[in-house]
Amino acid sequence: MYNCANDLLAYHDDRVTLPQAERTNMRERRDTNRERLKKGLKDKGKPTPREFASQGSYAMKTMTQHPAKDYDIDDGVYFDKAVLVGERGAEMTALQARQMVRNALDDGSFKTPPEVRKNCVRVYYFAGYCVDVPVYRRVTTKDIFGNESYHHELASSDWKRSDARDVSKWFEDENTKQSPDTVNGRQLRRVVREIKKYARSRESWSNQILSGFGITKLVTECFRGDIWREDRALYDTMKAIRDRLSWNLVVEHPVTPNETITNGTDDPRARFLRARLTDAIDMLAPLFEHDCTRTKALKCWDKVYSTTFFSDRDESKSEKKSGLLKAASVAPPAAVFTFPNAPRADDKPRGFG
Repeated sequence: MYNCANDLLAYHDDRVTLPQAERTNMRERRDTNRERLKKGLKDKGKPTPREFASQGSYAMKTMTQHPAKDYDIDDGVYFDKAVLVGERGAEMTALQARQMVRNALDDGSFKTPPEVRKNCVRVYYFAGYCVDVPVYRRVTTKDIFGNESYHHELASSDWKRSDARDVSKWFEDENTKQSPDTVNGRQLRRVVREIKKYARSRESWSNQILSGFGITKLVTECFRGDIWREDRALYDTMKAIRDRLSWNLVVEHPVTPNETITNGTDDPRARFLRARLTDAIDMLAPLFEHDCTRTKALKCWDKVYSTTFFSDRDESKSEKKSGLLKAASVAPPAAVFTFPNAPRADDKPRGFG
């Protein structure tokens, strides 16, 4: 396989992973949202949150750049079960808990008011940002000996045992276990970002392809690391995922038993991902030809990611263009150009007597 490892790393750093400034902006919005929620709850005489916890791709650091800045930040809010009671003292339903959080967040400053959704409250910002706020309650129980234990439940269609922090821990453990820490960070996390970037490389794919969470789970299942070759690690992982989906389209949830990320045994989004991975593998086939050139290889990666980033790094094209420009800038006008040893019109031929 023609070596474009450094080019892929450059693409990852420049076009895939979020710049630090973008992450800082997200963190500031998240923190502002937390303060808004705490103030809104206090002003309305509602219970104080026990804690907050970032989750999802933001917490796992697998978010990728999007030209329209279409980013969702997941930031869970946690309450003790005992304080989530209604006006008549009855236990809050899952819907009531989400409505309480939505009302506390709506301080009148948003162009689009916060919205109660199935598994969270969504706060809309300009420039494509959304902050999703899942609502949890901490449930404490005692055994027959009086020993306390607790678990968390998500306010969904009903109260459902769940805690997204378990997913974040699962991913960090897999990332540490499967890929060594290098100067560029851990490769598994990068490959997750690179495949998620490919999955979003065409706008028309957005409503058809498997979710970023599903892709993350598949990468951890099928990761093929190569510390010397970023391009080979990505290609081999893509191929392993495609082959895995060829025999089973079901993707199981990593921490919740008996729950799947996909829908049934013939999930259309998983099928679509499988087809697009096959496309990428076919696009990269010329890299395995014995006479593959750097120019050809870079064009293949351009095709995969629908970009010109890789070809723009082609030194041979740059040198050729530079040489042409240099020649054009130093060449004298044709009318005055002479060859030092060329005979003049009145010279006699030499060497013939």
